[in-house]
Amino acid sequence: MAKFLGFHGPVFFRLVVVLLLGWAFVFFCFVKPLLSSSDDSHSLRSEDKYDHLKTMERLENAIKEIDDMRKQNEHLQRLIKNIRNEGNEGLPEYDEQKLLGKDVPDDSYELRLRRLLVDIQEMNFFMTGQLKKLSEPIDKNPKAAHNLVEKLLQRAKEQQKYLNHDLQEFKIHDGYEKWREEESRKLRDLVRRRIHYLQNPKDCNKAKKLICNLNKSCGYGCQVHHVTYCLIVAYATKRTMILNSKNWRYSKSGWEKVFLPVSETCADANGESRRGWPGTLETQVVDLPIIDMISPRPSYLPPAVPKDLAQRISKIHGDPSAWWVSQFLGYLVRYQPDTTKMLNDTAKAFGFQNPIVGVHVRRTDKVGTEAAFHSVAEYMEHVKDYYDLLEVTRPGVERRVYLASDDPTVLPNAISSYPDYKFLGDPDIAKGAAVATRYSDSSLRGILTDIHFLAHSDFLVCTFSSQVCRVAYEMMQTMHTDASARFRSLDDIYYFGGGGGRQLRARFPHRGLDSEEISFDISEALGIAGNHWDGFSKGQNYKTRQTGLFPSYKAEIFVEEVELPTYPEVLEED
Repeated sequence: MAKFLGFHGPVFFRLVVVLLLGWAFVFFCFVKPLLSSSDDSHSLRSEDKYDHLKTMERLENAIKEIDDMRKQNEHLQRLIKNIRNEGNEGLPEYDEQKLLGKDVPDDSYELRLRRLLVDIQEMNFFMTGQLKKLSEPIDKNPKAAHNLVEKLLQRAKEQQKYLNHDLQEFKIHDGYEKWREEESRKLRDLVRRRIHYLQNPKDCNKAKKLICNLNKSCGYGCQVHHVTYCLIVAYATKRTMILNSKNWRYSKSGWEKVFLPVSETCADANGESRRGWPGTLETQVVDLPIIDMISPRPSYLPPAVPKDLAQRISKIHGDPSAWWVSQFLGYLVRYQPDTTKMLNDTAKAFGFQNPIVGVHVRRTDKVGTEAAFHSVAEYMEHVKDYYDLLEVTRPGVERRVYLASDDPTVLPNAISSYPDYKFLGDPDIAKGAAVATRYSDSSLRGILTDIHFLAHSDFLVCTFSSQVCRVAYEMMQTMHTDASARFRSLDDIYYFGGGGGRQLRARFPHRGLDSEEISFDISEALGIAGNHWDGFSKGQNYKTRQTGLFPSYKAEIFVEEVELPTYPEVLEED
């Protein structure tokens, strides 16, 4: 078994290094034929000199970009070497038998493994992005150059596919999968029982309460996130959340039309005293405003996570904030029996089964304002990548796609454009999602159906600017040990609307190479405006106030820990 992050044997490391060196070979093959044309520059006619100078300028830029790629490749090799060298310092060495018998991994093991996975992924984004830029004509035979780049992109993706496969296999067989599953189950169960304890006081008349009004003027995903925000605040303030959902825009019957009540023992909003947010410790009933209007703003809004659980969550999950939010959302969207039956019947009618990729194509009212237009081809590129990787272990697997959209033309067009894929979905749901018919019982059933099957997919392709997409992603976290990487967003990174901004910490120093890039030192705090999914992110160095681009692999999510109630009345089960 390979010595990787504390394991014996150099085989795995040799494999990774060889694959990474292969990148350098690919780019060398690309540059060499371009360089050969420069030897004949003295024979160019005068009228071609201008074009030649432009060609050389592009070539110099290409060489600079490839040199940047080479440096990233060298960095990754150093990282692997450092991990091997640090094995004796922070990680005990195990032989295979000892490893398989060990119950709990070292604190740094999961983090180091995840870092390497992210580094390799970001390297792929960077190199693929740069090669796409180089596909512009840079010599007198632009068609040949373009064809060469297309071949290189194809080979690079294939190499990345097998590298990802080997890394996944390593994680599956490293001896810790059972521990991960059990630790994830324990954490989910602990948080769920804490929420249940909070929401079901023994004496509702004496309980301190937080009133959540389901009257926010927005779509379904936004409203689900509003109730999630309310429950997070209730947890932080140790107040039972009372949900006022009568005359809900989606159903006059209220939240309980499709979901179980948020409390079994306490639905009475009355109390001896009542004040607006934040009230006082003595106030029995506090009315909570929407997240956009809350003042003073509490420190525990997402992306913050509770200090008493932060280390454990970080150990099993790649995005602790998403995991924490998902626990509250998961408690809220427990289906009524009729809802469960409706979804089960729909699954049978669709023939829904795994593996399947969920795709949410956003259209109608938000495109051009909150989000940019993305063609179906952009989504399907990532669907193809998922199945190409799956084919390594499951040759001939049926390529199923659950396609949800608020545009009824998207599904039939996809079916005709991609005959090698089996599409599931219902165009009538898209018709109900139109602005004019959005707030109705049939529309509610439709959006519930779409989000349910998107969340139950093995991989999600969507735009995180959409709250529907983010709700599906959050629900997905409740079904897996760690589903933080089971997505591709065509625009934003994950965030909780109205919460605090996502923060990063610099893992490595960076010196900007031009005016578009920022510089920073190790451990400096960075704000992130977005990941461009091409190897670069845009953000701000909080210390220097400089804003611009930086290599994504040089920073990682900063887990913001806050003191929250620990609910000692609820003991963790063994």
